[in-house]
Amino acid sequence: ERAHRTAAMAAPLLAEGRRVCREGCPGCRLDEINKANTGVPYLNFFFIWVVCLCAALPIQSLFPYLYFMIQDLKVAKQEQDIGFYAGFVGYTYFLGRTISAVPWGMFADKYGRKPCIVISILSVIVLNTLFGLSTTYWMAIVTRGLLGLLCGILGPIKAYASEVCTKEHQALGISLVTSSRAIALIIGPAIGGFLAQPAKKYPNLFSEESIFGRFPYFLPCLVISVLAAGACVACIWLPETLHVYNDDKIEAIDTMEVQVDDSILEDGKTKEYGSKRMASTKSLLKNRQLMSAIILYCVFSLHDTAYFEIFSLWAVSSRKYRGLSLTSQDIGTVLAISGFGVLVYQLVIYPLLAKYVGLIKPLRSAAVLSVLLLATYPLMSNLYGMELQVLINIASLLKNMFAATITIACNILQNTSVPQEQRGVANGISVTLMSIFKAVAPAAAGILFSWSQENITGLFLPGNYNPCYLHLY
Repeated sequence: ERAHRTAAMAAPLLAEGRRVCREGCPGCRLDEINKANTGVPYLNFFFIWVVCLCAALPIQSLFPYLYFMIQDLKVAKQEQDIGFYAGFVGYTYFLGRTISAVPWGMFADKYGRKPCIVISILSVIVLNTLFGLSTTYWMAIVTRGLLGLLCGILGPIKAYASEVCTKEHQALGISLVTSSRAIALIIGPAIGGFLAQPAKKYPNLFSEESIFGRFPYFLPCLVISVLAAGACVACIWLPETLHVYNDDKIEAIDTMEVQVDDSILEDGKTKEYGSKRMASTKSLLKNRQLMSAIILYCVFSLHDTAYFEIFSLWAVSSRKYRGLSLTSQDIGTVLAISGFGVLVYQLVIYPLLAKYVGLIKPLRSAAVLSVLLLATYPLMSNLYGMELQVLINIASLLKNMFAATITIACNILQNTSVPQEQRGVANGISVTLMSIFKAVAPAAAGILFSWSQENITGLFLPGNYNPCYLHLY
């Protein structure tokens, strides 16, 4: 209690000192605008939503056609090996994001959120287009890896969404980031499923000799790149939120902060608020609520990424390998329907659920029900026709609703467990750790899926159950 009182007494002094900014500071200019207009900044929120949506589209759009793309690149010697190679295409994106998350956070803290956002969108435009033009497996690997490396928007956009508005609207800003990714679950797979291999699906519109016939996976990537170009234009109207302080004032305040922190540590208390420059990371790592939310977020991120990787591969696999023999268009339809349902759930149902029940109880229930639901997936290989279509859509919708419940709760817990000035660092830590888990998920899922198809009748985890049990573990 004494430590918290000391920190509370010091907070006004620190806050007062930190408002001494250089002339023309963009953060102070935005603060003045928010003071004059206390309403919801709809235009800024709309731009954030569009930018975040376009940055998220490439992540999931390739899953409906990835199986066929690996098949066309002729890297797999036999059909059972396709899952193995497909897993590494998804792995490289998250590996690149793991490596670059912290540097991008540092870049955003030093040079501003807006330059980070613009560079990330430009990387989507260029590298996603090149991915659609891939003629070799290694070209696909390199372009996806570079996209993950250069698209460092995820951490800064969460901090930006909470900084561009007043405190009472921060929850809405953060929810826009998660809802835009939910819409990406609709648009991304739909674009990939319906527009991949257009010369085969729409021969009256696209010939085999055209660029879309020679590069059958270029059209969905081109459409996403065009949307990203529009988002890049929208970035012109995004205000910068970073404050530019006078260095001499900051040096004096940092010294005072260190002295306050030392007095708190002498009492044996855990320090939660400290110097932004000298002790923020240390205090965040000691924040149990934050780290617990991040750990949960990482575990379920691994779970969801492995699910999307395996679900698409399993659904398009042949019946002889216990698959469903669906087309990429069928997968796009299933993912689009479930994505639309999740959007409605996030905007209408979940806010009421969180208001009257809280965050923790729905999170726990969703975690348990996800495991039980996934245990029923292998049984669907015995279904056909309309019965299969109905059940696979219901299962996919429920699975994504459970995932949305867990993800939103973890994001809210992360952002409410730290003060506003530490949210950029906190989100950077979260993205780095989450990306490590997401990098492991596609490769591990692809390897296990490929192994399962080669051991359909094995005594240990027979093939038709391996995709399910990966998630149970």
